[in-house]
Amino acid sequence: MRLGKVVKSNSHCDYVVQIDDRMEVTNPPLPEDYGFGCFVKLEDEGDRQSSRHWAVGVVYNSQLFNPMFLSNGPRLTSDPDPMFAPDLIMETRTLLGVVLIGTIMQQDHLTYGIHGIPRVVVPVNTPVCLMSQSEIHRFHLNQDERSQFCYYSHLLRFGGSFAAQLTQQILKELTDSRLFMGAEQRALEILGKELAWKNTMGAMR
Repeated sequence: MRLGKVVKSNSHCDYVVQIDDRMEVTNPPLPEDYGFGCFVKLEDEGDRQSSRHWAVGVVYNSQLFNPMFLSNGPRLTSDPDPMFAPDLIMETRTLLGVVLIGTIMQQDHLTYGIHGIPRVVVPVNTPVCLMSQSEIHRFHLNQDERSQFCYYSHLLRFGGSFAAQLTQQILKELTDSRLFMGAEQRALEILGKELAWKNTMGAMR
C-alpha cells in the first residue's frame, strides 16, 4: 500500500514523508495505515527492471500542517456565493517522520535485510509504501536466514523523543507476531523485558 512520498530530510537517516490526500489519489491511506511504529519501504514504483529499493524505515513522529491556523486574514460574515467563489484547495497536510534503519536485499531467490544506516541518499518524491508482514519478517532475517535486530541502538538514538517507547513497541509487535521460533523468539522477549525495565526505572528517577 502506497502512503505518500518523500518531501525532505532532516539528516541522512531522518526523512519527512507527505501522506497522499484526495487531491492526489482516489483512495488515500487511512490514519490506521501509517501509525506510530509502522514499517515502511522507500522504493520507486514500476516493473522489476525500472523499480529501485532505497531503504526501510520506521514511522517515529507525525505532524499536521495547517496554513490557516492563527491566520489573521479577513473572514466572511456569511457563506460565499457559489456562483462567484473560486475553487478552494485545502492545503492541510499530514507529515510523517521516518527514521531509516536498513535495506532489503534480493540475491537469487533469497530475500534478507541489512540493518544500519543506508549509504545512499533517498531522492525527493520517492514513493513510500507500507510493508507487509512477510516483508517485515524477511527484513529481520540475515543472509543465513537467522533472526536479527541490529538497529536496536540506532533506533534508540535517532528515533526522536519517543525512541524508547518506539523500540519497546516494535519489540512487542515482533514478539506477538510469532514470526520467530525457539531461541530467537526468547531473545526478542528478553530484549523487550530489559528495555521495559529500563524505561520503568528511568521514569521513577
